Amino acid sequence: MQYKKINNLLGWLCFAIASLTYILTLEPSVSFWDCGEFISCAYRLQVAHQPGYPMFAMLGKVFSLLSFGNNAKVPYFTNLMSAIASGATIMFLFWSITAIAKKMLAGKPGDPEDQNRIILIMGAGLVGALAFTYTDTFWFSAVETIVFALSMLCTAVVFWAILKWDAHADEPGADKWLVFIAYIIGLSIGIHLLNLLTIPAIAMVYYFRRGKNISVSGAIGTFLIGVLILVFVQYGIRGYSIKIAAYFDLFFVNSLGTGFWSGAFVWFLIIAGILVAGIIYSIRNKKPLMNLAFLCISFVYLGYSSFAYIPIRATANPDLNNSHPDNAFTLYGYLNRIQYGEAPLLYGQYFDAKVIDQTEGSTLYRKGKTSYENAGKKTNYVYDHTTFLPRMYSSEGQDPQFYRQWLQMDEGAAPTFADNLKWLASWQVYQMYVRYFLWNFVGRYNDADGQQSMTGIDGNWTSGILDGGRHLPKSVVGGPKIPNQGIQLGTTYTPLYALPLIIGLLGAIYHFQRKKRDALVVLLLFFFTGLAIVLYVNQPSIQPRERDYSYVGSFYAFAIWIGLGVIALAELIRVKLSPKVAAILATVVCLLAAPVIMAKQEWKAHDRSTKMTPHDMAYNYLISCPPNAILFTYGDNDTYSLWYDQEVEGIRPDVRIVNLSLFTGDWYIRQMQGKMNASEPLPITMPYDKYKEGVRDVIYFDDKKIAGSVEVKEVFDFISSDDKAAQVQYQSGDYGNYLPTKNFKITINPDDVLKNHVITPEQKDKLASVMEWKYTSNYVTKENLAMLDILAHNNWKRPICFTTTIGNENLIGLQPYLYKEGFTYHLIPFKPDTSTHDQLGKINSLVMYNNMMTKFKYGNFKTAKYLDHESTTMFYPVMVTTFLDLADGLVKDGHPDLAIKALHKFDDVMPDINPGLEVADRKIFMAQTAYGLHDNVLANKFITSVDNYIVDQLDYNYNLLKNNSGNLDLRNVQYGVSFINAMVGITSDNHQTALSAKLSAQLKDYSNKFAPVLQRQQPQQ
Repeated sequence: MQYKKINNLLGWLCFAIASLTYILTLEPSVSFWDCGEFISCAYRLQVAHQPGYPMFAMLGKVFSLLSFGNNAKVPYFTNLMSAIASGATIMFLFWSITAIAKKMLAGKPGDPEDQNRIILIMGAGLVGALAFTYTDTFWFSAVETIVFALSMLCTAVVFWAILKWDAHADEPGADKWLVFIAYIIGLSIGIHLLNLLTIPAIAMVYYFRRGKNISVSGAIGTFLIGVLILVFVQYGIRGYSIKIAAYFDLFFVNSLGTGFWSGAFVWFLIIAGILVAGIIYSIRNKKPLMNLAFLCISFVYLGYSSFAYIPIRATANPDLNNSHPDNAFTLYGYLNRIQYGEAPLLYGQYFDAKVIDQTEGSTLYRKGKTSYENAGKKTNYVYDHTTFLPRMYSSEGQDPQFYRQWLQMDEGAAPTFADNLKWLASWQVYQMYVRYFLWNFVGRYNDADGQQSMTGIDGNWTSGILDGGRHLPKSVVGGPKIPNQGIQLGTTYTPLYALPLIIGLLGAIYHFQRKKRDALVVLLLFFFTGLAIVLYVNQPSIQPRERDYSYVGSFYAFAIWIGLGVIALAELIRVKLSPKVAAILATVVCLLAAPVIMAKQEWKAHDRSTKMTPHDMAYNYLISCPPNAILFTYGDNDTYSLWYDQEVEGIRPDVRIVNLSLFTGDWYIRQMQGKMNASEPLPITMPYDKYKEGVRDVIYFDDKKIAGSVEVKEVFDFISSDDKAAQVQYQSGDYGNYLPTKNFKITINPDDVLKNHVITPEQKDKLASVMEWKYTSNYVTKENLAMLDILAHNNWKRPICFTTTIGNENLIGLQPYLYKEGFTYHLIPFKPDTSTHDQLGKINSLVMYNNMMTKFKYGNFKTAKYLDHESTTMFYPVMVTTFLDLADGLVKDGHPDLAIKALHKFDDVMPDINPGLEVADRKIFMAQTAYGLHDNVLANKFITSVDNYIVDQLDYNYNLLKNNSGNLDLRNVQYGVSFINAMVGITSDNHQTALSAKLSAQLKDYSNKFAPVLQRQQPQQ
């Protein structure tokens, strides 16, 4: 059979295997993080968060149509888009590996095809492509609606195309492949920017193929040219094209009086004219290189033109319209993620730096009614402690404390450049890249977040080879299967015995020995899609989630070397065996050592086919809300899945979701003043001019010693007043509002509260006459201003709710009046319960009981084969706390019969897992409640569950103690012994003699074992 036919058939076989893998493990509905937003924006062609993903949204729309009107199936088919794109990525990877292998093993021109060589080439392609199929990071993105699957396909197509060009570069018309690459790069900008990082490697392929005198200096020069092309596409074409368009628009709109976009349109015509003129000139003057350059730039622009989608859809005012980029200035800020701030790259401040001066930067513009308006000046700060290549620069939140903790710096010590480099090497490079690389090719303990420790188990890499003698806890490595329980311990323990790494390193060494130039190209791809991202992004400190998906391109490059490892192994063993046997044996051994082992180990940690947690948790948030509620959310997982449930499936369209992290934007407040789905506009009375960009961005507290509390409406009217008498004058001469008091109140009209069904008539005696609270911040930002406007003018017409996972700082001191009704806090003006220590543990018991027992969905929590990190560490603890609060609240309100039903409901729908000490602590309280309700069987079950977890952890830590390991988790030991002690008392008090005796024996045993460390201070409860 001809080489070409075999190559094509096996490439399609790889596509089939990979696609089938991903389809079988596909998440059936929405996933956590950005997926809910992406699905919503694809389905209804809306505007997602910066920097925009128009091509992704349009392709997602096409796949969503396969649902044929069944909206609950929309996410399955958008997820399918990722699966098929990922399968195609594997196919192009196969063809890329075989192209590189064929070139490496090429015989003399005219030699007949050698069967042994074909076996080796195809074996290399199969091993490398299928190994990448089952890598942890790539598989994760392949089964959900996320941009990285399609972005990786673009990278694979571009790299395959340059190898096709390389193979046919001497033939007429071969440069069409370069134009094709330029077009794919342009299209990929509308999916994700990672594809641009292939450009330096492409430049090197071009130089090695077309260069007349190949030299080290020439290679370095070409590399630098490749970097300049990358910069030109990223900043010139993508960035400055829009920035210049914005200033053209400013001139045309403000000076010539034309409409918005008129100047931008003229600028785009100028670009088109320059490109057309350049192409015509290059043809007439027979300048092929210039012609190629102009054609490539033109096709990058053609692909990039998908971004016309953004202002077009923004102007249409869809429900999700992030930043509302309907003008050139906003579009430029949107594309450059200005909302997220800028990280210093080559020069900047240390985290302990103080601002010693500030200068005015460029003018900021916003869109007015008929012209662009001055929104102030950008402020540039001068710092007293700066450095070249700043890595430890963030002074936000806990970042300075984490820098000191990580580097073991003294509290008052100033960071040095040596500290800066240590942080770069140990955290940014090792912890946030090398660790991810080793997850994929060596193995992984679990999917817990491991950003904060290089030595702990959670989130760390492991080969598994030495784990047998380490007495690892069952919570990590797994134990006996629990009957009637889908999720198992150790699901994400995936040791790969470092075999893929070894094969890849063997392949890389062999590649450099045989074809240094080609190996350098792969190395550049590996570097730019890996470590170069680390250097460029300059992550400040702990991230909201693990960021391995950013570096999948470098894992792709390493998979090429895993494929070439087959050829290297065959070369080693052919000394003893015939070439054909060596080729077959090397292929089989590498298939077993890489893709087969990887598939076996990784499958259980990636099989999302039975998981519905994101969908159902979002459903529970929405269903917890009374009719027409205003629901304040904050984080991504509090919001994006809710957007999906509402925007795609139409669940609770009457609820207005308000993301407080976006509520700081004038565009978002303005959106909230309009109707959305079945939700009427929010009661925000401010006209746009009172809160637009540059106006009341922040209002500072200035205590005027006002006696007593002040009505919120009066406070709001004062801080939003344009009257100079209500403002303070700054040194600059500008005037600004200030907050004169933090003591707020709302006088309650019982008739309004009853008429709007905030409470039942039976609860009227619990109603407060005045709702008083203290504002908790020293300043009022735009989201706080808008919230105060709502509180001042809502008059209890619409229920006000907060998600239970929201941060305390976002509650602006309203805790005494917040009552749980499921997954939300409902603002109810009951008399404050001063006897309750945990103000956020209060519940509106019967409403909450009805929601949780009859309306909630539980996401296959108990039966799913796999639960992701967010399900187990974020939402499982929320579930435990919510059920516990429900049971305790029902007991307090005189409904013990309902309380025990609630605890049994938890036992019925939730798996018996203990993701951490917090859950174990909550379950002890659950057991105590169950004992109080005379259900000893259920209480004993909770106690036994916690005990098994604690014993598992203590046994592991005792092994560390015996081996004098520095990794002993003292907190775990202290709390573990403390929990056993608590359980001894609880079981003894409730006459559970046998169980109490068992726990007492354990307490004595572990108290003796850990006596040396337990002499230290016990943890504060």
